[in-house]
Amino acid sequence: MTSHSAPSPAPTTTTATPASDLHELRDIIRRFCDERDWLRFHTPKNLVMALSVEVAELMEHFQWLPTGAMHELDEAAREGVRHEMADVLVYLIQLADHTGIDLRSAVLEKMELNRRKYPVELARGHARKYDALAVPPDAPALPGQPR
Repeated sequence: MTSHSAPSPAPTTTTATPASDLHELRDIIRRFCDERDWLRFHTPKNLVMALSVEVAELMEHFQWLPTGAMHELDEAAREGVRHEMADVLVYLIQLADHTGIDLRSAVLEKMELNRRKYPVELARGHARKYDALAVPPDAPALPGQPR
């Protein structure tokens, strides 16, 4: 990857999708990093590692709380949570940018897979993983789902 330009998103074969706030954020992040000549450091491996660190920093705010509900956090902790969530999102957007993954499309695809894995009639009110839910005989098989 060059140090002067961000990677272009991978071309898609789908019809045009609506403009996304994620694209706006991606462009802001690209400019910020480009101005600082940081793109050379933003390999997928480094971005995943940075993302993991930021998630751990986010978790730290909730450690030892009974439930982690926002009312259990003081104002400083709520601000810390907000900033760590922003850091997580920044690194996730950068990782998607550098790997050519359209996050909006990926989320829509994953939600459809989850709809199939967790049919309302089987999953409503349960926290069980999809492979612990009973599957109707006429449902299409999914990887790892028992029959």
